[in-house]
Amino acid sequence: MFSKEESRRLKQEFWTSFGKSFPRKWILYNTKIKDVAFKFYFDRKSAMVALDIECRDLESRIRYYEKFESFKKILEEDYIKGLIFEDCYVLENGKEISRIYIQKDHVCIHNKKTWQETMEFLNENMEKFEEFYYMFEDVIKG
Repeated sequence: MFSKEESRRLKQEFWTSFGKSFPRKWILYNTKIKDVAFKFYFDRKSAMVALDIECRDLESRIRYYEKFESFKKILEEDYIKGLIFEDCYVLENGKEISRIYIQKDHVCIHNKKTWQETMEFLNENMEKFEEFYYMFEDVIKG
């Protein structure tokens, strides 16, 4: 078991190490679409690269989700196989969003032995997600 402080330190060490191993500027929140962002996650059970659609009004959220869903075949065939599309994803805090993501199970932020494979997973999949986004950005925004 790790204390909160040890856990916080390990998380910080991982993300610092990730940034040094794969130095680049990611899109993340800079999609230029309000409430649509790319995100990295890594916890004690899994790692994830996600596109979160958190629009306050349901109509906007559905509209953006359906735009991304219309590219599902292209995304899966040309960019990332195994993407999970969830129009209604509930976060730990109870907030409902739409999420498109790829997940790697059986990795743990507290286990440094899984860090390298996790970093490679995060980097590879975020690069592919961004490549897709840049290719279809105008259509998605329109």
